[in-house]
This record gives sequence, structure tokens and C-alpha cells, in this order.
Amino acid sequence: MSLNSFYWVSAHVSDKGMVRSINEDACLDRADLGIWVVADGMGGHAAGDMASEMIVNELKSITPGDSLGALASDVEQRLQYVNRQLLLESQRRGGEIIGSTVVTLLTYQGYCIYQWAGDSRIYLYRRERLKQLSRDHSQVEELIEQGIVSSDEAEQSPIANYITRAVGASEELELDAEIFEPCDGDLFLLCSDGLNKEVNDAEIARILGSHGFQEAVQQLIDLAMERGARDNVTLVLVEVRSTQSSAPE
Repeated sequence: MSLNSFYWVSAHVSDKGMVRSINEDACLDRADLGIWVVADGMGGHAAGDMASEMIVNELKSITPGDSLGALASDVEQRLQYVNRQLLLESQRRGGEIIGSTVVTLLTYQGYCIYQWAGDSRIYLYRRERLKQLSRDHSQVEELIEQGIVSSDEAEQSPIANYITRAVGASEELELDAEIFEPCDGDLFLLCSDGLNKEVNDAEIARILGSHGFQEAVQQLIDLAMERGARDNVTLVLVEVRSTQSSAPE
């Protein structure tokens, strides 16, 4: 398949949920630019909503460069800039951490890259199977990797919400990133942890596999709400389509 034979369709939803008084999540949904972002302001800290909005506002002014690497580098430099600004704002406010998780999906000429810091996730749904592409930067995830606790035990852990990386949390932001070659029909789901706290991976897979694109977005947010939506809930769903099999809507 040629490099230019894909187009991308996306949709998003963000809600403060059933418990929180404000929405500290933010997202960017720009299929025209090939840029999608979810940011989750750190709950319990000062101005988490400001932190997530700063990330989105900084990234939405990007213009795609001449390569995937150039685009990814631009995003990382802008996130480093936001990181420095949040550290300065924290100092002005007396030192309390102001931060946000971030997960991005970027595409250029038939390839894509995803980057993340924190526990906001990106999933791939391909051929009726769901795979979490990102790995949570959290204390619980480290315990799981060491075999100290199981995944089920981790969900009930008192440190379940403790993340080890975030924009604004340390002097130098450390992002993980992976390059990926998409296929026709792939679905990418970017979400804040408010979704996966309420809806497990098997349920996400079932919804993505049994509903149309727009309906799947609504079904996911509706199920999170039915479960009590203890946190803000944000998701961006991105589909890869081949120009050889169908025309853009």
C-alpha cells in the first residue's frame, strides 16, 4: 500500500464525570493535521485544568513539518516548554506541583508515532483484538512488572493513582515514544484514566468491535457514566481508512 493511501477519521468526548466539580482533562482532535492529544491535569494538585489546557493550547498551533521525526521533535520541544512554564508557575504559587499527564498520536505519510508521560493511555484495536500500546508510568505498574502485585490487586491499591511522570512534575520531562505502521481499519483509542477506571479492556474491545465509529465513542462514555465516573473522562478515537477501499466522509 502506498504511503499516501490512508486518511484518518477521528472523534472525541470529554466530561467532568459524576463526582468532580471541574474537568481537569483536555484533548486535541486534529485529523487534518494528524495530531491527537489527551492530557489529564493532576488531580488533587493546584490548577490541574490549567496544566492540561496549556498542553493542548501549545500543541494546537503546530504545523506539520517535512517528516514524522520533525513533527515528533516539535511536539516534544513544545511539551518541554510547557514543563518549564508549569515549574515556574509552581514556584510562584509556593511550590505545589502543577502537572498533567499527556499521550499523543502523530501521523505523517503512512506512519505514526505515539508519545506519553503518565497514565493516560493509547490502545490499538486491530483484527478484533485490543492492545495497550503505552505503559502506565505509575508506582503500581512498577510493582506489577516486579511481580509484587497482580493487575487485579493493583486496581485496589492505595497508590493506584500515584504516577511517576508528568508534564510539570520534574526539571526535565521524560517522554516515551514508539513508531508504528498502521493498517487499514486500525482503531487508536487515546484516553485519560477516568475511562479505564470504569471500563475494562475486554469491555472496550467489545464496544469497539460491535459498534460503528461514532456510536462506539458514545457507548464508551455512557458506560463510564453508568459506572459512576469517579474521575473526569476523556477519549479520542482515531480510525485509519484506506482510500482504496472507501472515500472520505
